[in-house]
Amino acid sequence: MSLPHMNRRTFLGDTGMGMTGMALTSLLFQNGELQASESRSGRHLAPRAKSVIWIFLIGGLSHLESFDPKPALNKYAGKSIDETPFGDAVLNKDKINKVLLDPSKQKRKIYKSLMPLQTGFKKYGESGLEISDWFPHMGSCADDLTLVRSMWTIDNNHGAQLTYHTGRKITEGAFPTVGSWVSYGLGSGNQNLPHYVVLGNPSADCCGAAWTHGSAYLGPEHAGVRMKVDAKQPLSFVRSADERLTPAEQKKMFGLLGKLNRQTGIQYPDDQYLQARIKSYELAFQMQSTVPEVMQFQEETESVQNLYGLNDKVTKDFGEKCLAARRLTEQGVRFIQLFHGYRGNAGAWDSHRDIKRLHSKLAAQVDQPIAGLIKDLKLRGLLDETMVVIGSEFGRTPGAEHREGNSTVQGSGRDHHPHGFSIAMAGGGIKGGHVHGATDELGFHAVEDRHYVTDLHATVLHQMGLDTTQLNYPGRQRLERDYGEVIHDILS
Repeated sequence: MSLPHMNRRTFLGDTGMGMTGMALTSLLFQNGELQASESRSGRHLAPRAKSVIWIFLIGGLSHLESFDPKPALNKYAGKSIDETPFGDAVLNKDKINKVLLDPSKQKRKIYKSLMPLQTGFKKYGESGLEISDWFPHMGSCADDLTLVRSMWTIDNNHGAQLTYHTGRKITEGAFPTVGSWVSYGLGSGNQNLPHYVVLGNPSADCCGAAWTHGSAYLGPEHAGVRMKVDAKQPLSFVRSADERLTPAEQKKMFGLLGKLNRQTGIQYPDDQYLQARIKSYELAFQMQSTVPEVMQFQEETESVQNLYGLNDKVTKDFGEKCLAARRLTEQGVRFIQLFHGYRGNAGAWDSHRDIKRLHSKLAAQVDQPIAGLIKDLKLRGLLDETMVVIGSEFGRTPGAEHREGNSTVQGSGRDHHPHGFSIAMAGGGIKGGHVHGATDELGFHAVEDRHYVTDLHATVLHQMGLDTTQLNYPGRQRLERDYGEVIHDILS
């Protein structure tokens, strides 16, 4: 049923749900009760993945202390880049990043003294992938991982959180996220659940906020729906306002309401959105049982709960989100976006000082849950059809940060670094035990198989059966960089 005379604001107002109704609107579009004025593109390719679990570490994970070890930093620690054999080569490569802030402006901070690696590295698995000692559990998954060590982005500040998700700078405004393009292209995998779910607090106002899981001009039906890992109240509208009502009483009430509304419909046969309003109430009732079931972890075995670290207070919070993500993929949710590190500003991973203590603490919170997710998906035969992506908006500088006039930032942390950083991927037709791309000897520039962040988007969409160049919206002109290029080398 189409609603040609009704805009989204009117519909949300009529349902009496305001902003929380956006999630319900999403479900109505999935359910076929509402139809967008534009047609969906549908699949263009044979899909390798059915779902994506997109893990975002807010603030800037150091590629140097995670997935891209640089022994030269230990050898030349304390020296400036000019004092190393790589100085000229690194500085001359500034020209390949003309779209970035001029790196020369950072010389007094990051060229002053190279910082040694703050943790060790080991080779893991048959593939021998080198992964930081801060991520030993992920190391145990090495043969299922691809490490892309040659990412770059265009924002040197935390607006890059938005760029990572949309390809655009924060000054350009809101644009569709990779998750919203999946929703727009594919629609629902389960009529009773949102097709794009967000777990964890997203980026703060400084860095994109709701735009990092928004859909911009694609419409709110394709935006991420925020859920809490809470079986009692995962969504704000899935419980009756009157808790005294039993499910049977509520069902009876909906039945009576439906009869009254349909009688009204006889009087107003041209009021097409009246039926949509009726359906919205019925669907909300359906969700009261469907959505909370996903968050009921007590039915999982103790071994599974321990695999995600639910038995440890350090890993419990993020472990629950990862387990919820697995359960959502089993229910057909297309795109699950997990945020870690929210603290109301740039993010917990933004370690301008004391990086050894802060990064090691944060890594301990996510390492086991992420590895548990990958292992659990594999054990259940779901990894082949579920793509897991782990990343951050940029990396951290090879040099220690020294900031004039700030006594707390004097050589114990690393600054923002958009010129070259790493992501990790697993499943969904991605090669295992594979390294793609490289930064230079100091981890400064991406110099081999460089990839702008929308190349990651294009790869994810490709594996979901979508050709990013075919995903357009009437009346909107996308830039060439918005489309990205598929990273074919990492596909199995």
